[in-house]
Amino acid sequence: MTPSRYHRQEEHRYDRDRTPQVLLAHHLKQLKLPTVLREYDKVARECARNGVDHPRYLLRLIEPELIDRERRTVERRIRAARFPAVKSFDTFDFTAIPSLNKMLVLELARCEYILRRENVIALGNSGTGKTHVALALGLAACQKGLTVAFTTAASLVNQLMEARDERRLLKLQRDLAAVKLLSVDELGYVPLSPTGAELLFEVFSQRYERGSTIVTSNLPFEDWTQVLGSERLTGALLDRLTHHVSILTMNGDSYRLKQSAHRRRTATRAEQNHATEIVDPETGEITTL
Repeated sequence: MTPSRYHRQEEHRYDRDRTPQVLLAHHLKQLKLPTVLREYDKVARECARNGVDHPRYLLRLIEPELIDRERRTVERRIRAARFPAVKSFDTFDFTAIPSLNKMLVLELARCEYILRRENVIALGNSGTGKTHVALALGLAACQKGLTVAFTTAASLVNQLMEARDERRLLKLQRDLAAVKLLSVDELGYVPLSPTGAELLFEVFSQRYERGSTIVTSNLPFEDWTQVLGSERLTGALLDRLTHHVSILTMNGDSYRLKQSAHRRRTATRAEQNHATEIVDPETGEITTL
């Protein structure tokens, strides 16, 4: 018997002797079905005990795999979006910002504006929850199966400047144009250089009627020239951004300051509740510790 033939027989005998569980585990890993691999034995015993037929057994096995796969996909989209924090509307206090149109915001959370390639602009003074709204809309888009990129205006301009210097600007611009939703936070906090303003304009221009953009700003439209440095550029930018747009007015008392004050009051009450009173037996005076 030649060595090659001997080895083939040994390999065949080895494969034949391997248990079905080992082979099944190998195949499921190759097919990237980790939930099926984890659950198939337990579900099989339950179905055998309850007399469940094979199609229903497969259904009970595949449904969790689909659910887990969608969960993992959403988690990947969230990581790819690079949110500074993951926030939803469940934790947003609409009563703190009376100027905000709650019905419009909840309608936007359905993400149909993204399918229509429309924009959202949130305007208001600092601390009124603009970033929270932008983050929550971005999270909703990820959960709907859409690609999202989140950045601040200053960070985006820095990325564009670096990419230009390193001769990879076209690739970055293509990547930014490809996402379904681009969220640009804090436009107006940092004045831009002429080159930076032109690069930012180019990003918005490339997305015009091709993808949705969210912009938050602490400045009204008439003051955007202070940031962009050019009335011509500002006019052209606003013309594109506001053509198909939902504008969220978010002026009011600082949302963050209210939360901070609430936390301080809560801490003070907690300290008072834990205070200890000592009565001087001679004078009757009460001392609070």
